[in-house]
Amino acid sequence: MNKTGEVRLSGKLWLAGADSLCGAVCGLVTGGGMTYMYTRWMGFDTDLAALVWLIFGIWNAVNDPLFGFISDHTKSKIGRRIPYIRYGAPFYALTFIVMWIPYFFGKSQGALFVQMLAMLFIFDTLYTAIASALYVMPYEMTTDNKVRGSIFIWKIVFGVVSLAAPMVIMPMIEPNPGESLTTFMMVVVAIGLLAGIVIFTSTFFYHELNYVKEEEQPGFGKCLVECFTNKAFLIFEVLSFTTQYINTSLSQGILYYFNENGYSMVPCILAVLVGAVFGVILFRYMSEHVGLKKALILLCLEFGIGCLMMAFFGRIYPLAVFCFGLAGIGYAGCMFVVPLMNGDVIDFDETRTGLRREGMYAGVNSFITKPAVSIAQAAFLKIWTMLDYDPSLHQGLQSEAAKSGLMIAWMLIPGILLLVSGFSILFYPLDGEGWKETKRKIAEKHAEKEANFKQNVEN
Repeated sequence: MNKTGEVRLSGKLWLAGADSLCGAVCGLVTGGGMTYMYTRWMGFDTDLAALVWLIFGIWNAVNDPLFGFISDHTKSKIGRRIPYIRYGAPFYALTFIVMWIPYFFGKSQGALFVQMLAMLFIFDTLYTAIASALYVMPYEMTTDNKVRGSIFIWKIVFGVVSLAAPMVIMPMIEPNPGESLTTFMMVVVAIGLLAGIVIFTSTFFYHELNYVKEEEQPGFGKCLVECFTNKAFLIFEVLSFTTQYINTSLSQGILYYFNENGYSMVPCILAVLVGAVFGVILFRYMSEHVGLKKALILLCLEFGIGCLMMAFFGRIYPLAVFCFGLAGIGYAGCMFVVPLMNGDVIDFDETRTGLRREGMYAGVNSFITKPAVSIAQAAFLKIWTMLDYDPSLHQGLQSEAAKSGLMIAWMLIPGILLLVSGFSILFYPLDGEGWKETKRKIAEKHAEKEANFKQNVEN
């Protein structure tokens, strides 16, 4: 990285690859795969599965701010974030592989309850340490939104892996009740090993700003207060929670949508890909030439309308293909402009506190938003069960009422949340020429501090 905040292409590619595989592995677990395996293949009660996700949400609410605080206070020769990525990767891969092995503690409902909950706790602890560090790396590397944007574009390109994992891989390998797990486990092992190797290797191709690790950080309580008194951060959290809910809910429902309705997946996936390409072009142009705030409002409206159309008319297949295209645009928007918004929020915090606290902000963000994973899982199962879903039936045998209920359980809440988020963005303060000038001054200060750090080291 040079004084202008530029980042080498190799660093962008490895960071994006590691982030996408970390997300893909998590997506296979939280995007419906684990719920499907436990409730359909192992026969775990759906109400107990919903309870597992809700209990798990409590741990989610505790471990993320804790890890963010710890990483902000970490001091090592290789940085504040990289140690967690490099040395956590092998354990993350191993846990992912082990958690699919059935019946550790027996086949009773109580044993399955303990197994599912324990595996989620261990897996998410490792995921939090690695994913939060990967998430904040672009903000550690540069304050230039154009450079950050180029990193996020590569993350979108590689993010197709994260998106495709629960949507494509899981439906291809998921076993019906009573079928052999051999193929499923072979694929799971291969994915786990690949993810572990890429995440570990990536840490040798990017680095953090050096001066930041020498700064003294405040205590945990003061860090929390500073986060929750940042108005821009609170508005960001509305959209961030919505994004997390949508990622979980859409991945959860996709496993059932094609199975129960018998539709071809290919046109829908192609529509998502075309929409994503268009979305990158659209939102990059808007963020650079029209303004990030307007891009965020358009994102919420476009994506929200698409979800509501799918909720009520998604069983009309041609319309569903169109809605998948809208989802692709929305997905690209979430991957591009939402992280840019987060970066601005963290930069704004520096103008208030004089410190870079990416880890704490990532942790508090997860404290607020990661419970959306549990809520989305539980809400989907509860709503669909109330609308005539029978988990004991094989694929495609649900009633017509249950098939229509699937669409409501899947898409209604995401659509509503997106419209609420769009309204909240109207009050977002980081916009206009004044904010651009503030960003320029922050970048100049970073370049000066980094130069002073290098000079002190050389002396």
